Amino acid sequence: MNSDTLVLNFIANTCTQAYHRIRIRAQTLTSVEQSVLFLLYNQWPLIKGEHEMQGFGCGLLFCLRKTTDRSIGDVDLYLQQAVVFIEDAIQYRSINHRVDTNSLRLYRWYYSRLWQWGLGLTIAVVLMLAFIERPSSFSYTSDPRFRPPPWEPPCGLTEGIEIVCLIIFAIDLTTKSYLIGWDEFRKCKWLIVYILAISASVIDWTLTLSMYCDQNLRVRRLIRPFFLLQNSSLMKKTLKCIKRTLPEIASVILLLALHLCLFTMIGMLLFAKGENPKHNGEWETYFRDLPTSLSSLLVLLTTANNPDVMIPAYSLNRGYSIFFILFSGFGTYFLMNLLTAIIYNQFRGYLLMSVQASILRRRLGVRAAFEVMSCQGRGQDATHSEEHVERVRVDASLQVMARVQMKSYYRQAIIKRLQQLSDGFIQWEAFRGLFDELDKDRIKEHPPKPEYNSPLLQKLQLVFSHYYVMIVGNAVALANVMCICTILVLDSEKSIAERDDYYMEVINCFFILYYLMEMSLKILAFGWRGYLSYRNNIFDGLLTFCLLVLQITIFATYRLPFPKWNPASRGLMSLWEMVRLVNMLIVVRFLRIIPDIKLMALVASTLVDLVKNLRAFAGILVVVFYVFAVLGIWLFQGAITAPGKMSVMSNSSMENITINFTMECGSYEQLGYWPNNFDDFASSLVLLYNIMVVNNWQVFMDAYTRYTTEWSKVYFVSWWLTSSVMWVNLFVALILENFIYKWDRSVTCSVADVERTGYETTVQLMFREQIQEPTEEELVTQLHQHPHLHLS
Repeated sequence: MNSDTLVLNFIANTCTQAYHRIRIRAQTLTSVEQSVLFLLYNQWPLIKGEHEMQGFGCGLLFCLRKTTDRSIGDVDLYLQQAVVFIEDAIQYRSINHRVDTNSLRLYRWYYSRLWQWGLGLTIAVVLMLAFIERPSSFSYTSDPRFRPPPWEPPCGLTEGIEIVCLIIFAIDLTTKSYLIGWDEFRKCKWLIVYILAISASVIDWTLTLSMYCDQNLRVRRLIRPFFLLQNSSLMKKTLKCIKRTLPEIASVILLLALHLCLFTMIGMLLFAKGENPKHNGEWETYFRDLPTSLSSLLVLLTTANNPDVMIPAYSLNRGYSIFFILFSGFGTYFLMNLLTAIIYNQFRGYLLMSVQASILRRRLGVRAAFEVMSCQGRGQDATHSEEHVERVRVDASLQVMARVQMKSYYRQAIIKRLQQLSDGFIQWEAFRGLFDELDKDRIKEHPPKPEYNSPLLQKLQLVFSHYYVMIVGNAVALANVMCICTILVLDSEKSIAERDDYYMEVINCFFILYYLMEMSLKILAFGWRGYLSYRNNIFDGLLTFCLLVLQITIFATYRLPFPKWNPASRGLMSLWEMVRLVNMLIVVRFLRIIPDIKLMALVASTLVDLVKNLRAFAGILVVVFYVFAVLGIWLFQGAITAPGKMSVMSNSSMENITINFTMECGSYEQLGYWPNNFDDFASSLVLLYNIMVVNNWQVFMDAYTRYTTEWSKVYFVSWWLTSSVMWVNLFVALILENFIYKWDRSVTCSVADVERTGYETTVQLMFREQIQEPTEEELVTQLHQHPHLHLS
């Protein structure tokens, strides 16, 4: 047997062993096997040509191709899985989805920015259809006295847009269902309801077209907010927390109801109808019957009708005030505040549990990435080829991090820590610690200052890069605002034609020149990049540029200022409007003092975080507003009719209406609340907001009670409980939690730290100290329960 035959036999045996190793899913290859396989994968055509006559080539080629392709494919698959698992961890997503190559590509496309933005745009479009559909909100006023006939879309326009949105939702549902698999799909109630929502919407859409768009009751309008809910995991989590908090809230509301009923009975006994009609004012207005008495005291609970509700009785005997003081004191100041405290405590507890689940998903995603990367690393080290490897290669980790979609500064921080490892491998504990960078604040590093050779430029750089220059700039801005305020007070009684803008323009020119000089010297001191690295400088620079452009426009249009400057209009804007715009920008520039005052910076950053990170609560409020607005249109559209179209009446007819149409003082009609109605979607939203504020909300309830039935009070009380009691208290609870978290952090931070650090306070970070890290056993157990990932 010659040497070539021995080599081929060795190659065949090595290939066969490696092939059988992979077939039995051992997923381990020795370094010798890998070297042989990759060599043959690249050089096989040459070997095949030399030994083709031996009858050995075809079988060995098949074995080599299959084995080598499988090995290369597995390595790439492991990297893809690790990339997706880390992206799941970053976004707090579940890892229970398909993990084969094609499914991973589809999964990353599904969660790509393009598809998610497209899906969000589709949801926004389908929700906005309510403004266009009949009854349309396309009129310049909602007042029925002046409102012209609104524009109505032709039949099929909104329906065509809606069916496209429903098709996109169906694609979204199909993709999501395929990715998680049938077993997970059956466990997900949201997806099951998703199917029902799309099906019901299509059926109702078909009915609308079959009736030639003459369908007033469109059930799918109530279904549309569901599409917004199901697309946000944080919104679903918040809704679940609200659901679990309801029993505790219901107990306090029951106590409130008991308090209300008890005082209603007492009030009806105190203010019963007497023999003297002059003394029956309280009974006649507020305690005539049980529904009226309940409504009067319920409104008093919100202080909307205080002290009106007690005036008739109080004018007769001051002792009656004790009844109303006891009711509002115990109900408004004790029970309502107790309700806020209970909502805060209970909701915070349930939100903490939900955040705990999010942290578990993050740790599980990181652990899954480590496991699949360790599978990829097995066999590359012969000493660990047959045992569980609790480490991964650093170069493989670098490849994964280069492909993960994440914020660049987090990626750079993780890669920097990886590159500091010298032995080429990373253990599990160190690997998990890499992703602690995701929970850290981003420290914004400012570019180095430019270097100048001139002593004069060096002195200017030293002076205008000092912190006290900012304090001087704030003092100048304060002086500017005080000058504007003084001139406005002096000219408050003058008309625009009587005002002399000469002095204001001279003052404005002086301060604008100072702002321009300050901006130029700061650019000199810090350089362009250094100047733009400070948010305050960007704010000041933009306003200074706008002020300069406006001032040049004023000079070009009205020439240089002089006494008795002519304020007549000569172009697009009058002189007064331009000057007013300049001064409004100057007043806005005064906001630059906020970051320099620690408490103000704390409050401002809290507000910014609320806007950025509490979108789930705003989303739920949108859902509630949407549902109640649609219900309000169904129940009360056209219920309140105006006395006449005033825009087309003569003076005589107006006088007749004034004589014949009597209005009670404080009523809907007397207060002129006509634009507040349920005649279209936009006006319904405004009316619901006015009720949520609770000021004079009893006027709307009384009006719709008179124009419809007493049962309309159920709708208004339900909205008050949902919006003012539930949601507002939840929002207050989250504001408190966010502010307390910020306050605790600010104890060790200076004003410079607040300016230098870009706070990114998420809900998860607010509860970081209370969160318990999942144990190793929990993570391993969860991984072995994965429906699609089978780890040895």
